[in-house]
Amino acid sequence: MTPSSKIYVAGHRGMAGSAAIRELGRLGYENVLTAGRSELDLTSQAAVEAFFQAERPEVVVMAAARVGGIHANDTYPAEFAYQNLAIAANTINAAYRSGVQRYLFLGSSCIYPKLAPQPLKESSLLTGTLEPTNEAYAIAKIAGLKLCQYYGKQYGVAFHSLMPTNLYGPGDNYHPQNSHLLPALIRRFHEAKESGAESVAIWGTGTPRRELMHVDDLGRAIVHCLQIEDPPNLLNAGTGVDHSIMEMAEMVKAAVGFTGVIETDASKPDGTPQKLTDVSLISETGWRAVIPLEDGIRKTYQSFLEEIASGSLRER
Repeated sequence: MTPSSKIYVAGHRGMAGSAAIRELGRLGYENVLTAGRSELDLTSQAAVEAFFQAERPEVVVMAAARVGGIHANDTYPAEFAYQNLAIAANTINAAYRSGVQRYLFLGSSCIYPKLAPQPLKESSLLTGTLEPTNEAYAIAKIAGLKLCQYYGKQYGVAFHSLMPTNLYGPGDNYHPQNSHLLPALIRRFHEAKESGAESVAIWGTGTPRRELMHVDDLGRAIVHCLQIEDPPNLLNAGTGVDHSIMEMAEMVKAAVGFTGVIETDASKPDGTPQKLTDVSLISETGWRAVIPLEDGIRKTYQSFLEEIASGSLRER
């Protein structure tokens, strides 16, 4: 990949895609192609094929996906499975047919078995049962990364995958029910502070451990992986450090300035007991995350306030 390469970033308005755009711009890549949902329906095979044949990108970053937290995944499994399967199949095949040189598929660490040994190694894929609450999304992402692997094996193309840990940062989705862990916590604590509430309840027991990475670290990881000459089929991207959900809630409480108490709701599901990625393989290629969690949470809360003020807060 060179500074003049034509790079298509799918999902450029989402959190991961916009981070890739920021990092490409910072490094001087100017020939970046994007297409919004109203311009290109990635679940339509005909539309995707026509787009790739007309635009002929040289590099593809597939950051588009139907995403959400435990509630959304558990409530809409058919949509999560179908839409993500369609996006993967349509874009991978169209990329190959149009002569794309490099295709990077973004997934999630939820592809690994629920009870896989911690930290999660790339070799743990398909060695056990998935977490039921996000099984539909995980299966679609596994299919996408395997499709990249098979196209690489059969056709010799550099189609590979990057599996980031849980992400947070500017541009996140703050939907009251369908958001991920950190934006849900930020919104909950912010609204409690604004209303003068005495307590905030978090789902589950607060004991499960999660790894969180700022999305700007992912942007750096994406561009780094595109520059690896002979990339592995699959790489994890994470911090290699995890915290309990209660510890994260305390960090958000401090960043927001909420002075009440934190309660737990054990009637709600905990999800996977622990999700920590092994980042030794990507570390060997020269990349590591650099944004500390407490600093990232403070910056993200400021972004949240700015997005509210500008009317750009995502709540879908």
